[in-house]
Amino acid sequence: MKMKKYIFNMLTFFGGILTGMFCTMRFAETELKKERQNVNNISQISSKHFELFMLMNQWVKVKQKGENIGDYLERRGYNRIAIYGMSYVGDSLVRELKKSNVQVLYGIDQKADTQGIDIDVVTIEDTLKMVDAIVVTAVTYYDEIKKALGKKVDFPIISLRDILYDI
Repeated sequence: MKMKKYIFNMLTFFGGILTGMFCTMRFAETELKKERQNVNNISQISSKHFELFMLMNQWVKVKQKGENIGDYLERRGYNRIAIYGMSYVGDSLVRELKKSNVQVLYGIDQKADTQGIDIDVVTIEDTLKMVDAIVVTAVTYYDEIKKALGKKVDFPIISLRDILYDI
């Protein structure tokens, strides 16, 4: 009887250890997955902000040369445009184009209720009015945006990055 109790206690003891080890490993695995996802998210955000920094740096270089985006668009016959991406870059583009003959008819953004923008802002799901071109300021996602817009419109879709490096 003592031997059975001893074996039972040993099995219970080792079973507890194995259960604890298994639970610890599963917890560590879950935490590792979360940590990898956090690192991936931080990396994506970092890349996006670096691209935006490089875009704005190029914009400063264009301004230092005495050039501007409005003249570039006018030379190509883009006198009435829409702007996709109404965050900081889109707002800056609206302000720059106010000093030109290029009309910004509306903005397009996932958040159509964007505050502080003094033009109409719609979502990509809305009906998009005819313009000479759409300038995309969300350069990180340009390919996806161009593909989505291309399904809705048949006028040119241009990246602001391409404009700035072409000036």
